[in-house]
Amino acid sequence: MTPGRAIATFLQAQAAELGASENTQAAYGRDLQDFTAFLCERDIAPLDVTRAGIEAYLVDCNTRGLAASTRARRLSSIRQFFRFAYEEGWRGDNPAIQITGPGRQKRLPKVLSTDEVDRLITATGTVGRTPADRARNLCLIELLYATGMRVSELVSLPVAALRGDPAAILVRGKGGKERMVPLSRPARAAVTAWLAHRDAAEAQAQAARRPGSPHLFPSRSRAGHLTRHRFYLLLKEIAVAAGIAPAKVSPHVLRHAFATHLLSGGADLRSIQSLLGHADVGTTEIYTHVLDDRLRDLVLGHHPLARKPDG
Repeated sequence: MTPGRAIATFLQAQAAELGASENTQAAYGRDLQDFTAFLCERDIAPLDVTRAGIEAYLVDCNTRGLAASTRARRLSSIRQFFRFAYEEGWRGDNPAIQITGPGRQKRLPKVLSTDEVDRLITATGTVGRTPADRARNLCLIELLYATGMRVSELVSLPVAALRGDPAAILVRGKGGKERMVPLSRPARAAVTAWLAHRDAAEAQAQAARRPGSPHLFPSRSRAGHLTRHRFYLLLKEIAVAAGIAPAKVSPHVLRHAFATHLLSGGADLRSIQSLLGHADVGTTEIYTHVLDDRLRDLVLGHHPLARKPDG
């Protein structure tokens, strides 16, 4: 079996059996292609590689200056590939099973303050060439901050899920897992306003005998909806309009803001875990560290006993 065919078969199995998303499959594919290219340069058949060969590849990744998080992800891809190869009988052992990687350094997520989020939402009303563009942009921001959805979940929302002014929507997350997420009043108002523009455009398209779209945020992309990259750039533009450094703002930062602001308002970790769609509450616990840091800064900056005496 050629390396390309082996990788393709592995990716198909990940999609069929584990519900791996297109983004996850693409990441696995890139990692494994880089790995096989390294082996082929040394005349090593990927399905015949030994533990030493895999470790040599990881050393090469380090030499190339790849971040520890990237090296850890590549080792994870390799492990899963060889576990699949072993289960399929392509080889009689798993050469990656005992290899330990560099591990991922836990970094605290970037978080926007409530004031900064308010400024973003206000600025959204000024970004866009047409009233329809501005209504769509506001709907995107309000939904993201109100629900903490992943950006891929947001841009691919079906329009049917938002019909009838629902108080909550069903979100399909990683691995096809579904969760219910409530909508705030501002988010519901933004959805209603955007639907009026969207439906008017759909009616014109149908009158011109063009097919309608099942997506809340339709576009001419291959997927048929607004792309993650386009929304990422749009959010940077809104940040500039709000007077916030673009580097500080991203779709995932708004997801972090949603979780942190809920936690600071008294929500419990289990509820936030459910809303975010985290499989493990340990992933959600990182937000408690963000709050710890903010509380420490608050005390050091404002408590009279923490102030330095005048010299």
